Amino acid sequence: MKNTKLFAYLQLTRPANVITAIADIWAGFAIAGAWDYMATNWVYGDQQFWWNLLWLSLSTIGLYAGGVAFNDVADADLDAIERPERPIPSGRASKKAAFWMSCLLLVFGVICAFQVNPIAGFLAIAVAVCAVLYDYWGKHQRILGPINMGLCRSGNLLLGVSVAPEVLEKIWPIGLLPLIYVAAITMISRGEVHGKNRKALFAGGGMYASIFLAIFGLAYLESPGYLQVIPFLALLGYMIFPPLAKAIRTQEPKFIGKSVKAAVISLIIVNASLASAFSGWPIGIIVLLLLPISLWLAKKFAVT
Repeated sequence: MKNTKLFAYLQLTRPANVITAIADIWAGFAIAGAWDYMATNWVYGDQQFWWNLLWLSLSTIGLYAGGVAFNDVADADLDAIERPERPIPSGRASKKAAFWMSCLLLVFGVICAFQVNPIAGFLAIAVAVCAVLYDYWGKHQRILGPINMGLCRSGNLLLGVSVAPEVLEKIWPIGLLPLIYVAAITMISRGEVHGKNRKALFAGGGMYASIFLAIFGLAYLESPGYLQVIPFLALLGYMIFPPLAKAIRTQEPKFIGKSVKAAVISLIIVNASLASAFSGWPIGIIVLLLLPISLWLAKKFAVT
């Protein structure tokens, strides 16, 4: 399969990463449910709940896959020098076809979101715009680039919360958490090709630590059983800090890349932690079930 055209275009969408985007939506639903808006639907299996979950999961698949595929289209000339094995510079995928595939995926994502409600639809448009903006402009900006990328993930989490618009209105600042986390990943990833970015690695580690404190604080405020979030945070720490420590120690692109890969996949654990903080550990486990799927796909397809 690796030599087929289909595999090349699937590579452009980074399937393992797409699973992490689905986790955003599921965590967003859990956050909305913490305000008792979706609690009855979850317990009694209301059909509208499941349809909304399906539409927004499909929406984020389109938005994320389209956004990262656009990244390869925008980077085709640079990749020809630095990553000639990528689908477009290697000739396994056409730049023109990849462009149109990306457009169709983004449109698909927006259409799916509008099936839930207008707020979800407009949030999907905002995510699509942020993704394309990052691909063609943001990644070249030292400070605004990580923020731009973080906004994509923030919008994705809020897309899940938008199933309950009144909840979204109250809790939208929670979108800062994925923004900080993804901004940290983006900062760290800048050394993936050439290495030697110790300051960015330490800064990224500090930003990761702030996420731990924020999630624990939210769990403390939201639930008397707040200690149930600790196992999720412990797993998150196990996944991201050892690779980061090795990257700091060696300053080698190979280990920086592994650190980035671990942090991207661990977005699922971040979402599971949030779900646990707002709706209890069983919902956190449901989100966490996406992790083995993403890890399996990461063995088949590149994450970065």
